[in-house]
Amino acid sequence: MQKATGKIAKFLLYSLAFVLIVLLFAYLTFKLLSFSRTVDVPDLSGKSLVEANELLSQKGLNLKIDAEEYDLDAPAGYIIRQDAPSGSRVKEQRSIRVIVSKGPRVQSVPSVVGEFLAQAESEFLKDGLKIAKVIRVHSNSTEKDKVIAQKPAPGEKITEKVTLVVSSGPYEVIYSCPDFQGKTKQEAAQLAEKLNIKLNVTGEGEVVKSQKPRPGSQIKTGDTMYLQMEGE
Repeated sequence: MQKATGKIAKFLLYSLAFVLIVLLFAYLTFKLLSFSRTVDVPDLSGKSLVEANELLSQKGLNLKIDAEEYDLDAPAGYIIRQDAPSGSRVKEQRSIRVIVSKGPRVQSVPSVVGEFLAQAESEFLKDGLKIAKVIRVHSNSTEKDKVIAQKPAPGEKITEKVTLVVSSGPYEVIYSCPDFQGKTKQEAAQLAEKLNIKLNVTGEGEVVKSQKPRPGSQIKTGDTMYLQMEGE
């Protein structure tokens, strides 16, 4: 009887040991499977989808397109942003989400030459364009704040943000106001053009009777001269 009891106890002991070993291996296997090697995330910005996929595959990572957006700088099909920053460490087999460029919203630049800068900005904004740079130059022929030139030129394919050349108006020059009194309307107009000032003429005559500002006072380019005319 004792012998049979000993055999049973030994069997139970071996069975318990076997179960413990199985549980230990199961635990180790679970821990091994649940632990993934971490890798560095490559920089995908500016890469094509093919290039990005190759870079991620080398790291044991996956590529997932999260959305597409219009972009002036990145050509269509190239990556703008990624959810995991470049250089950060993530587990293998993770999917890296990216935003892909749809290219610029429009394919050519509208003409804004001759428009005021505020109008040009509004028109570009409507088309999803940005003004990268505004270059101001003095001009005697173009009104202040009007666009003189643009790059890219109207109709050209967009390859960069738009640069505008905008008038600052003529250089400001200060004069001693000449005497317009006694001059004819034509003579007054010729003198005003030479001084780059504007005329505001009232009266029906052909000869200047009075003026404002007075002769000898300071005036500058762009100012307005008020003339009262009378008949000869």
